Amino acid sequence: MPCVILRFMKKTVGIIGYGHFGKFIETLAERFLPDWEVAVYSRRAEAGAGRFVTLAEACQSSVVILAAPIREYATLISQIVPLLGSDTIVVDVATVKAHTAQLLATFAYTDQIRYVSTHPMFGPYSYQKKAGDISDFRIVLAEHNLSSEESEQIVNWLSGLGFKVITMTPQEHDQQLAETLFLTHYLGQLVKEAGFVRTEIDTVSFGFLMDAMESVHNDEQLFLDVYRFNPYCEKVIKKLLQAERFVHDELLDYK
Repeated sequence: MPCVILRFMKKTVGIIGYGHFGKFIETLAERFLPDWEVAVYSRRAEAGAGRFVTLAEACQSSVVILAAPIREYATLISQIVPLLGSDTIVVDVATVKAHTAQLLATFAYTDQIRYVSTHPMFGPYSYQKKAGDISDFRIVLAEHNLSSEESEQIVNWLSGLGFKVITMTPQEHDQQLAETLFLTHYLGQLVKEAGFVRTEIDTVSFGFLMDAMESVHNDEQLFLDVYRFNPYCEKVIKKLLQAERFVHDELLDYK
């Protein structure tokens, strides 16, 4: 990404939203863009305190990363569009892609904003679990309106850092995500609701299962948002419930 925006006199990253993932993005920016200035906008923090700035100031950054909840994207994008710098690149990192990419494409058509719709397939839990080793971390590049040269530079930069960049459509992303991450979230919520916990006789496979569950079971609002804005999730739930009934019936027949 640095190659893409060498024309900027001042290299700055604006992070809008300072929840778990916003804080994680700040950690990544400090590590991979050490010579860049980071500006953070949060409704819960006062501008002028440390890195916290106003929304308008954050929007004047070279790159603006939207780390707000999915349900707030429509309102947030309408708020930031008039505040963006003329060459600012807006980066969408939401867990769903068709919904957010469509919002950005609509504003890009009328307001000429520059955007990249992407999804890092990892978070603070997995980053900590692997002690910062990013060698197996994947980033989906779903949609953008940059030039082919700019997008190629971004992919090369991310790949050079050690990330694996996967290009797919927003729809392909959402369908696969429903069958992977959302499924993990769903099972995590079931395990949490049922009260299952680790024990002193855990097998290795059960440990892996609990690792997966624990990585998502506290993200209840994200779980709800993904279900709301990803139309493929309901099909996954129905498929899972059908399979559960089938397996249970087989067990009952075996008695």
